[in-house]
Amino acid sequence: MTRYAIRNAHLPGDGPMTTLSHLECALCSQAYPADQLQTVCPRCQRPLLARYDMAAARAGWDRDALAGREPTLWRYREILPVRDGRYAISLGEGFTPLLPADRLGEALGMRHLWVKDEGVNPTGSFKARGLALAVSRAWELGATELVIPSAGNAGGALAAYAARAGLQAHVYMPADVPLPFRHECEAYGATVTLVDGLITDCGRAAQAGVDEHGWFPVSTLKEPYRLEGKKTMGYELAEQMGWRLPDVIVYPTGGGTGLIGMWKAFQELAALGWIEDQRPRMVVVQAEGCAPIVRAFQHGDEFATPWQGAQTIAAGMRVPSAVGDFLMVRALRESGGTAVAVSDNELVDAQMRLSHLVGTFACPEGGATLAALEKLLAAGWVSPAERVVLFNTGTGLKYPDVFGPR
Repeated sequence: MTRYAIRNAHLPGDGPMTTLSHLECALCSQAYPADQLQTVCPRCQRPLLARYDMAAARAGWDRDALAGREPTLWRYREILPVRDGRYAISLGEGFTPLLPADRLGEALGMRHLWVKDEGVNPTGSFKARGLALAVSRAWELGATELVIPSAGNAGGALAAYAARAGLQAHVYMPADVPLPFRHECEAYGATVTLVDGLITDCGRAAQAGVDEHGWFPVSTLKEPYRLEGKKTMGYELAEQMGWRLPDVIVYPTGGGTGLIGMWKAFQELAALGWIEDQRPRMVVVQAEGCAPIVRAFQHGDEFATPWQGAQTIAAGMRVPSAVGDFLMVRALRESGGTAVAVSDNELVDAQMRLSHLVGTFACPEGGATLAALEKLLAAGWVSPAERVVLFNTGTGLKYPDVFGPR
């Protein structure tokens, strides 16, 4: 067992914020205590999920109470894992705009289309949500140095929240990562190591730091709490849409915590009695040059075979192997959803059209959702009358190379 570098933790401190009860393996359902640093299930090496006393949450918390709360993800603190409010780090993350995409919808012949714009989060992407929770909880439980492999946005988010807490961050990035990502991490004081290869190679290098130095890993689904930050997108979507979920959610997917987190959020919202039984059909979008989840879904597999020779201009989707693969496939099948692959040319062209017709500077991954929607409309899988939400997961400002000659 790895000995993590920790200080004395302070629990419970200022009093309870949460109804957190325990952790549970997503595959074998083994339960584990929540109030110590945990990574994956020791039995099967699969993700641990935070579980809450939903009966207590339902009895003591009403959705009408949200009206007077701060417009950040911490408005949902009863079903977030931090116990002591002194460790709830915030840079203003969450409660991002749900933009009516009227002009884009008109161009597509759709009447009910929205874009959830995660690019306005601190550090410019949805990764701020997950790292706000991962760093807060790791800090609360005594971690002093954190490490992450990252294609860009997650590294910047870790560096920012670690800086806010006064913790040391170590970021391992592919050597070809766009410079803005590297510079961002360094500006926050993180130690950045460039690795020849893909994010999976960065993951192996980061693990060496865990083994040698006792750094605590906050890799995608390698600890329980990044997912809890990402699930708040589902809570927000329900709240912003008047507690009636859309018919379809189109989501760009690499490691998959956003998709998995929203599906978890909808289950919790139903347990709270805040939404009806209706659920959106979830759509995974990946790049043709790296589409392991699309292939697994289409082949009827539970787990995804690692993608060989992964290549795409959308760095956030260049994830050849994801520890939460079975959770993504499960969400697609339970929701009646699907998985779509798009080419780099298609996603960049769609990125430009989305930005022009909605007025938000979309990232390449955000463009991929529009490219996928167009394919689904053409195939008749989505009806023009349905209520559809596209997720733009980050700002296009961090991708200067995308807009050069191709």
